[in-house]
Amino acid sequence: MTVKLAFHGAAGCVTGFCAHLTADKAQVLVDCGLFQGPKTLKALNYDPFPFEPKSIDAVLLTHAHIDHSGQLPKLMRRGYAGPIYSTAATRDLCGVLLPDAGHIQEDEVEFLNRRNQHRGREPVEPIFTARDGERVIRQFDTVKYGEWNEVAAGIRARYWNAGHILGSASIELEVDDAGGPLRLLFSGDLGPGGGDYEADPESPGGGLHHLIMESTYGDRERQRLDPAARRRALAQELRDAHAAGGPMVIPAFAVERTQELLADLLQVMESGDAPSGDIFLDSPLAIKATEVFLKRGWLDGRNPYEDIRAPGRIFPLASPRDSDQLERLRGWHVIMAASGMCDAGRIRKHLKRLLWRPEATVMLSGFQAAGTLGRLLQDGREMVRIQGEPVRVRARIRYFDAYSGHADADGLVEWARARGAVAGKVFLLHGEPTSSEGLRHRLSGAVFQPDQIVMPGMDQAFLLSAQTAADAGEPGRIPTEAATAFDWHNLRSELLTDLELKLEEAATDAERRRILRRLKDALG
Repeated sequence: MTVKLAFHGAAGCVTGFCAHLTADKAQVLVDCGLFQGPKTLKALNYDPFPFEPKSIDAVLLTHAHIDHSGQLPKLMRRGYAGPIYSTAATRDLCGVLLPDAGHIQEDEVEFLNRRNQHRGREPVEPIFTARDGERVIRQFDTVKYGEWNEVAAGIRARYWNAGHILGSASIELEVDDAGGPLRLLFSGDLGPGGGDYEADPESPGGGLHHLIMESTYGDRERQRLDPAARRRALAQELRDAHAAGGPMVIPAFAVERTQELLADLLQVMESGDAPSGDIFLDSPLAIKATEVFLKRGWLDGRNPYEDIRAPGRIFPLASPRDSDQLERLRGWHVIMAASGMCDAGRIRKHLKRLLWRPEATVMLSGFQAAGTLGRLLQDGREMVRIQGEPVRVRARIRYFDAYSGHADADGLVEWARARGAVAGKVFLLHGEPTSSEGLRHRLSGAVFQPDQIVMPGMDQAFLLSAQTAADAGEPGRIPTEAATAFDWHNLRSELLTDLELKLEEAATDAERRRILRRLKDALG
């Protein structure tokens, strides 16, 4: 039987990574992530899987981020009862991330069903619950870096430190085939290296038949800052925010980004390089995740997160009541809250009350996927909608990417070159089209032959041999371009926002009536 590899997520977009490998004796998944971004893409989270969950023999998890792990509870609910292989740190982080994701699902569905009831629509069910997130952790089976494991009949796996977040891995596979074992390498999300919180990424070199590679930042280079330069740049951002006269709000990813920022915030404040102030960690998930970093975040004989324990500067806010008290504060302070792309969590209420204030600063600290609120702010929108309400953007919006957990284009090319010759194909995934195309251009000729490089579409499958990958001709659930394009939900929100701006800018009521009449006439 020919080995088949299908890509059911992060194809033409950044979220929802899920690769389905079918061999002679077994089927395995590499990751099973949640889709984020446009509603057309997120709707796939509610649909049936494009494979039978009960037929899967094992899941190999690269790391804990929700766009790689977030559909594991749904997979379990649909009948998967097999092992989920991961590092111990990834298991511990999923132990807090997945129940929290289920809790968010329940809250969002409760809000949606109240609105649906008013509109006469049928209620919907959450993708999974917090209890499902707790239950699926029982299926985790931990592995160590550098050791081969028989994960399913005829399939062996070895995990390598990807340097992306705590516990992250690239996964090397050997798959029994009629012509001899096939060697595949899944990069997972690759870290930039050169930092003081995560190790540099590691992977095998040489002898690969196929390479599956992320391309998040494949079209851009970032300024490479050593830890001291990174902290100097952070201190400048804090000084500027303090001078503006209001608080700094940081939408932060609860895992890794929050912990690194907390450690650096403490350093620059205590050194006097930045104005001192209270730091409010307004994320129950980040509070729990921080405990995992304090337990497992050791690097070169030390734990760089240890100072986060120090009392007096950082105030964790676990309860909603404590979070609500922040509305009373004025002047200089720092609020960190999830989610990092501003699509869920407590950050949305803080943005709703602070975006209109010119003295406030919002510092985006990582990648913002197409269609998310964070991306709209990054792109300079003058007005956004939060929970259906228009909010004017007058706050200072800053994009500070020094804490990115992803390698940039130069780093990705360096990593690919270090893998040596690849006999078959190089699949570029986990990137928006411009990013994947940018990386394809950089790799073509310089590292691989142009005809070796493939940019798969959503749900596209390939029949693999040692040197070839033939398109299996399987249909996708959505057109690949729909994964990052503004869908009608985004366009409706944009229309309502633009209409609100036009009505505000109109000088008289007569002019406002003319605008509305023209719109009504256009609607027929």
